[in-house]
Amino acid sequence: MINPKIPDGPLDKKWEWYIAKARLINPANRRKYKAIVVGTGLAGSAISASLAELGFQCEVFTYHESPRRAHSVAAQGGINAAKGYKNDGDSVWRMFYDTLKGGDFRSREANVFRMAECSMALIDQAVAQGVPFAREYGGYLSNRSFGGVQVSRTFYARGQTGQQLLQGAYQALMRQVALKQVQLNTSHEMMDLILENGKAKGIIARNLETGELSIHHADTVILATGGYGKIYYLSTLAMNCNGSAIWRAHRKGAYFAAPSWTQFHPTSLPQLGNHQSKLTLMSESLRNDGRIWVPQKAHDTRAPHEIPEDERDYYLERKYPSYGNLAPRDISSRAAKEQIDAGKGVGPMKNAVYLDFQTSIQRDGKETIQKRYGNLFDMYEKITGVNAYTSPMLISPSAHFSMGGLWVDYELQSSIPGLFVLGEANFADHGANRLGANSLLQACVDGYFIAPHTIMNYLAGEQPKQQVPNDFGQEELKLTEERIGRLMKIQGNKTAEQFHRELGGILTNKCGLAREKSVMKEGLQAIKDLQQEFYKYLKIPGSTKQLNMELEKAARVEDYLELAQLIFHDALQREESCGAHFRVEHQTPGGEAKRDDLNFQFVSAWEYAEGNFKLHKEDLHFEFIQPQERTYA
Repeated sequence: MINPKIPDGPLDKKWEWYIAKARLINPANRRKYKAIVVGTGLAGSAISASLAELGFQCEVFTYHESPRRAHSVAAQGGINAAKGYKNDGDSVWRMFYDTLKGGDFRSREANVFRMAECSMALIDQAVAQGVPFAREYGGYLSNRSFGGVQVSRTFYARGQTGQQLLQGAYQALMRQVALKQVQLNTSHEMMDLILENGKAKGIIARNLETGELSIHHADTVILATGGYGKIYYLSTLAMNCNGSAIWRAHRKGAYFAAPSWTQFHPTSLPQLGNHQSKLTLMSESLRNDGRIWVPQKAHDTRAPHEIPEDERDYYLERKYPSYGNLAPRDISSRAAKEQIDAGKGVGPMKNAVYLDFQTSIQRDGKETIQKRYGNLFDMYEKITGVNAYTSPMLISPSAHFSMGGLWVDYELQSSIPGLFVLGEANFADHGANRLGANSLLQACVDGYFIAPHTIMNYLAGEQPKQQVPNDFGQEELKLTEERIGRLMKIQGNKTAEQFHRELGGILTNKCGLAREKSVMKEGLQAIKDLQQEFYKYLKIPGSTKQLNMELEKAARVEDYLELAQLIFHDALQREESCGAHFRVEHQTPGGEAKRDDLNFQFVSAWEYAEGNFKLHKEDLHFEFIQPQERTYA
């Protein structure tokens, strides 16, 4: 079994006692240590700025031309914190419980409580950085609710919360760049991880503008590169999002945890044709005021305004009366699929449901709704041409957030010593389903409040390397050159984009919202067949010594083809339903997920072994809350 290194002591004292006992480094000696940070989203920018502020050297890498392009900007709806401003019974304990329950009791108690505990200070820090959170008339910060909770703990800046938080982190990062504490490398992609005596000590990077490969040394490596939901191709993620950095670390020995736990967001715009390469996310916050419904009669072709109230099925309000339209994402997404599969889907492709604001507009007025969500309504109209103030939005589930990621212990350190993994790139805090508005929180808390302590604790036991050996990283450099050369030599007739689209279709159809053993076995074989085609028919135009986006895509799709196989392996071995992992064979009489705590109360952590995957288990022990049947009725 794997040791997560959870500190002893009462739940509410574990983190406090860890900090009190953690090893420190004299401020004068910190400048001798260097950290490499890959990724400049919220987690990456936060840890870079934090370490540099402490006096450590930092070298930061992003494949964007600016850190501000990181995908953290896309998290629109808000960030959770247990401040209890609404006097509605919220607390750190309630947030801890909601998150554990929301993840279907498949996450660590200690990690989840720490995230809830640190949420309090994070909001204060964000305000100090200038994040323009919404405020009440008297000046207090405003809150709204998100799925899976019955309190209002989500702080927001209209529908731009991620963007505003990233601006704060970006300013902190660029301040350290100006002070020469951070060396920023834009348009650079990590190609491989360099190990020295089994410890993470550097990376191979490729300059995406020139094609040049370079070796970079450090005393620790930090990955904050986001999730891999784009493997499904049609997802809410930007086109450039990928899982290659964590996959390349996995190939070097870092365990990959719970790879099949991918969340489908219930509030995405539906696919409208085969021309699309991504889907657009509409914030979950809209479900505070929007009511979700479908026609009661299957294959109803009437326009929404022609369908009277008594012929509409507000199915979330009917099935989950306590939570209604704010049921958790996994449950809401499956419920939508159930309606669509029953022939009640709406829209041009009959693959959507309605999100209707008429009740809220009649109750509160258009101006109030406009103040809360105006930019989201504007975005919807620009994309669809439909005014959502007068006609319901069309929404549909789509691949979104990766609960899985590299396995990390309580210190956010992977199974490779010296390799730390932050934010969505790790698996740590969400279990089998993430509650809305916890993603921005995890990224910020990891970067600002947790990793600075745990990384210093690790570095205090390391001797800073003053001189780098001449042969450092040469083997990894050669292997990277050979890999690029192999891909370039194939010269077939299919682009990486075509392979990615096919891969996404297999995953969506064979290992998506509902999963069945026989279907998944077919999908796994289809992925293996597609991988063989990839090495026969891939076409990469251009050369390696220039900007070559087709080469970038090809290397990432090559990684995806391996990761997809691991996703199927993980989903097949977990003979239970939990959270976003819904096995058709394991459901309650009412069609809900049916956990098997006796046999599967563990985190699956996979080791890469010469092309095979070896399963390790981290048992989940519940000392403070006992798992129970997850119900939102």
